[in-house]
Amino acid sequence: MSKTAPSRAIDTTSISKQAYKKSLLQLQIELVKLQRHFIQCNDKILIILEGRDAAGKDGTIKRIVQHLSPRETRVIALGKPSDKDRASWYFQRYVPHLPSEQELVIFNRSWYNRAGVERVMGFCSDAEYEEFMDSVSGFEHMLVRSGIKLLKYYLDIGKPEQKHRLKKRKTNPLKQWKLSPIDDQAIKYWKQYSVARNDMLTRTHNLIAPWIIVRADDKHAARLNVIKDVLSRLHYKDKNEDLIRADSSVIFEFDAAYLENGFLAP
Repeated sequence: MSKTAPSRAIDTTSISKQAYKKSLLQLQIELVKLQRHFIQCNDKILIILEGRDAAGKDGTIKRIVQHLSPRETRVIALGKPSDKDRASWYFQRYVPHLPSEQELVIFNRSWYNRAGVERVMGFCSDAEYEEFMDSVSGFEHMLVRSGIKLLKYYLDIGKPEQKHRLKKRKTNPLKQWKLSPIDDQAIKYWKQYSVARNDMLTRTHNLIAPWIIVRADDKHAARLNVIKDVLSRLHYKDKNEDLIRADSSVIFEFDAAYLENGFLAP
C-alpha cells in the first residue's frame, strides 16, 4: 500500500534571508545537542546525500557541519576510482570511511555512483551494475545491524533549475572548483539520469534503509528541512520537537507512486 502522498501545495514564496538565518541557527544548536548525545552514547551515524549535479549537496552539508566538532565529524567525497579500486570489491573503497563510535560521517555522493553517473555514462558494465543493485541493500542492512544509524537523502531538482545553477558555476569565480566534465553532460543526459534515479530508488528503498526525497529547487527550504529530518529521526536529549517538524511538501520518504504523480522531476 502506498503511503499518504505529500501535499502538492507548496509555498512558492521563499523564506526571507533573516528568517532563514534565524531558523538555521536554531537548528544548528539542535545539531550540537545531537552531537553531544551521540558522543556520550558512542553512536555511529552515517548520512548519505545523493542527487543530480547542482542539487545543493555541498551547501546542505556545509550547514550541517558548520558548528560541529571536527574531531567527531567527517565529510567524505571520494574522487575517481583508481585502477586498484576498480580491481577490488566495489564497496571496499568506502568501508575505511565508515563511522566509528562517537562519529558522524556524511558521504557527499556514495556507493550509489554506480547506480547514477557510472550507469548513465557507461563507466560500469551491465553485469557490474546488476551486481551492485542486487547487493547494495544487503550491504546496508549489514551496516545497520552493526549499529550504524544510516540515513539516505536524494536531493531532486527540476531541469530549469539545474540549468540555472550550472550556468552560475561557469560565471562565478568562487564556484569554479565545482566544475567538472560530467557537468556538461548533466542536461544532455537528463532523461537517462531520470531513468537511473527511478530504478535506483525503486530497487534500493526498503524499511531498514529507506530513501528520503528532498525537493531542492529552493535551496534554503531544502537545507532547513534536511536538518529537521535528520534531527527528527535520531534520538538525543532535550529535543525541541516543534522546531524540527519538517515540511512534508519538501521532504518525504520515497514511494513508487511518486514517480507517476509529479512529486519527482520527470
